[in-house]
Amino acid sequence: MLVTASDDFCISCFVSQKRCYAAARRIDALTEPLGGLKPATAAPLTPQNVQVSKLPNGLVIASLENNSPLSSVGVFVKAGSRYETMENQGVTHVLRLAANLVIYSVSPGEINCVVVCLSSSVTSSREAMVYSADCLRKDIDSLLEFLVSVTTTQEFRPWEVHELTTRVKIDKALAEQCPQISVVETLHAAAYKSGLSNSLYCPDYMVGRVSSEQLHSFVEDTFTSSRMALVGLGVKHSVLRQVGEGLLSARSGSGAPVAQSLYRGGELRLHNNDDLVHALIASEGGVMGTAEANAFTVLQRILGAGPHVKRGSGLSSKLNQGIAKATAKPFDATAFNASYSDSGLFGVYTIAQADSAGEVINAAVAQVRGVAEGGLSEADVLNAKNQVKAEYLMSLETSEGLLEELGSQALATAAYQAPETVLQAIDAVTQGDVVNVSTVTGHIVQSDFNLFELPHTIQRRRTDVILFICDACYLF
Repeated sequence: MLVTASDDFCISCFVSQKRCYAAARRIDALTEPLGGLKPATAAPLTPQNVQVSKLPNGLVIASLENNSPLSSVGVFVKAGSRYETMENQGVTHVLRLAANLVIYSVSPGEINCVVVCLSSSVTSSREAMVYSADCLRKDIDSLLEFLVSVTTTQEFRPWEVHELTTRVKIDKALAEQCPQISVVETLHAAAYKSGLSNSLYCPDYMVGRVSSEQLHSFVEDTFTSSRMALVGLGVKHSVLRQVGEGLLSARSGSGAPVAQSLYRGGELRLHNNDDLVHALIASEGGVMGTAEANAFTVLQRILGAGPHVKRGSGLSSKLNQGIAKATAKPFDATAFNASYSDSGLFGVYTIAQADSAGEVINAAVAQVRGVAEGGLSEADVLNAKNQVKAEYLMSLETSEGLLEELGSQALATAAYQAPETVLQAIDAVTQGDVVNVSTVTGHIVQSDFNLFELPHTIQRRRTDVILFICDACYLF
């Protein structure tokens, strides 16, 4: 360790091997009020409940007055990649990057200044696109004006859209550095024919080809009041209603019809020169917000959804315990679960060296088979439900997580379920429910997944999705 002159004060810490603290220890307990302070004169603030309302134009308004000095507002739009067509593939990727383009007479530089001051962001998924921003409570009017302008009055000038090509290429290059992203994106392409099969990233053949006209057309079809939710934290409900009835009324309408994504199943293999084999074996899961989806979530925790503590190994999960008995070589395994408005995916995701991939995959799916055959106890189910509830409650501790949960529910159902209601739904999951959904998922365990002997022509159920990203030197 290099110790410089500025570090002289801490050398004694290493010599004496005693703990050093930044401040002297206080004698008074932290539970006791500090002496000499005047008592607060302001009346205690009354906790407020979430308010949700739907305007005649179809716009959903949701708010929670949490009496915070900071306000957070988000515009949630049903404009995810699933709403792309064959003609405008990649438009949502470009639209996500175009949030700082010219809004009528406002320049990108001025928008960037506002973005920095208001701490705003744009995120997108397969279901929705979210424009969110934070500000001091006194700046709420500027924040709302900014969000409305970004979502309703962008010009998409052709030369500015063309300049986004470089950023699209950078996004794709960064995504290619993470095999997990490629696995999940390819999984959806194998599982669905359209809609949910669309990638979050612009396909190669459309890079630089998404036009200003396509952006305008997509926004006209999807950014309508009946497909939007205006959500706020630390802001009065009446203020959001006024914005929805006024500025956002120009986007009234139902928008383009929504086509349901039909699950089909399939198999895809991507060959490369890596030493590791990524395999994701999945089947159709539960629809978002249903009791079946809750059972799949509990099953995911039973099998293993990764470590729950910092630098944890997750060795207590069924997947890791089962695979560790089958091979002594390094591996990683986790249960995969994704729920959407009309479908879902559930399966097991393994990473292993090429010469042990077959053993790892077979051991992983054997754990799913074991649950389907009733190989779990009430204690397993109770422990998994506690993990689900803890993770859900911790996600609501931050304003970002609470805004996302409030907006997702408002956009999907035009209502809000309190955390108590969500916890009751999780508690209602029984051992039989978990066995039933694992039996449905059991389609993925009815074949031997030996990487050296599994031919492309193998007969399997259409409800299976088999995805391998493996070394090019293996013949199939």
